[in-house]
Amino acid sequence: MNTNPYKKVESLNDLPSPDAEGFVTYYVFQYIDFRKAPQYVAAKHRFSECCFLGCTIPTEMEDEIGQTCLVFPAMGRIYQAFASRLYSGEMLYAGYDPDDEQSFETCFDSRVYADYMENGKFCNNVRETLARSLHDRAISEAMTSFLSRFDEKQVVSVMGGHSLSRADNAFREVALISKSLTEYGKVMASGGGPGAMEATHLGAWMAGRSISELDDALDILRIAPTFRDKGWLKSAFEVISKYPQRDYRSLGIPTWFYGHEPTTPFATDIAKYFMNSIRESILLSISKGGIIYSPGSAGTLQEIFQDAAQNHYESVGCSSPMVFLGKEYYTKEVPVYPLLEDLLERGKYQGLLLSITDKREDVVNTILSFSERG
Repeated sequence: MNTNPYKKVESLNDLPSPDAEGFVTYYVFQYIDFRKAPQYVAAKHRFSECCFLGCTIPTEMEDEIGQTCLVFPAMGRIYQAFASRLYSGEMLYAGYDPDDEQSFETCFDSRVYADYMENGKFCNNVRETLARSLHDRAISEAMTSFLSRFDEKQVVSVMGGHSLSRADNAFREVALISKSLTEYGKVMASGGGPGAMEATHLGAWMAGRSISELDDALDILRIAPTFRDKGWLKSAFEVISKYPQRDYRSLGIPTWFYGHEPTTPFATDIAKYFMNSIRESILLSISKGGIIYSPGSAGTLQEIFQDAAQNHYESVGCSSPMVFLGKEYYTKEVPVYPLLEDLLERGKYQGLLLSITDKREDVVNTILSFSERG
């Protein structure tokens, strides 16, 4: 049940009228320059239980803002502390010119990361930490709004290594799985970075197209196999230009904490955070349709056990499938699967929905069969 009484105002065209007693109540004004609405200001409306986030408020209006209202300044940061919507690849890479590699250093995302590092990942500047916290809260609110359009079991995540090469067949397999699940109505999510994460969003981006078109996109991307190779971002935008996507959505949840790893522009909706721990917890908690684990290292292992605990306690209301892609990897090289099976059998974990396979058809069928349970 939605108990939020506040209505958001982000445009001068949406300024509300007062009630019969002359009060404007329960509104959130975001980045409104009231100087551009002189008639509205001159009307002397009285404001109660309102929030003014990053607004420009004329002096003559200040006395009409009651003590029950909250007024936050714009914070003066490169980013908007009161972000009203999720990012897109176009927004994050504003200022980037694919024909000029150096322009990456001055695009919006890079400037935010440079500022973040200059102030310190763990800085003690109250203004800076407050701005980051307000930004992350706003991003979470925007993501909640985005996810409200879908059934909770529609969200499926892929976890895996950031170093997976675009030239590796495993990259193609993840993309094909994601493409298929997207076409079945799933909203694919990931940490929003390179490697297996990018493959997830590439697959979702190419949903509705043929496999030959996906393979053509992969041929374009293989020019720069990893994010450390020149042309990684340029080739992604080349695919985006050649194969525009308007019908399917995917959610990337990256972080400036690992800002040296570029965000994939194939994610149509991007919730980028400063606080990595919040981002990791959210990614796991929203994936009620299941999580697919492609091969990964320390970060993926952390996510596996965090997900197992979440499923054991059903802390998000249910236990969701944990699908491991790669029998040899997860039973021999990193034998986490036999461990989970053993712990489940001995009652250390309860309710885990474990499966392991090398076949993408098995992955897709496991995810679909779970969501069909209702």
